[in-house]
Amino acid sequence: MVTIKEIKNTIAVAIAAAFGFVIALLWKDVIVELLKMTPFWTEKGFSDPMGAVVTIVTVLIVTIICVIGIIYISKWGGVAQK
Repeated sequence: MVTIKEIKNTIAVAIAAAFGFVIALLWKDVIVELLKMTPFWTEKGFSDPMGAVVTIVTVLIVTIICVIGIIYISKWGGVAQK
């Protein structure tokens, strides 16, 4: 028999993983765009350094929000820390 606690735990783990994937995908895009600004990449990246700074600040804010969401949802779901 599945209990409510197990369901909450499973939901919390899934949502935390989704937040983690969002963070990883955002940072992947930033890193690729920064690498495109180097002479080793044939395509162009950010049009100017200010665009890179704005994007990095935006991704940092989203990362902080996602981490807070992970913490909150982990507490809600009763995910045990190891």
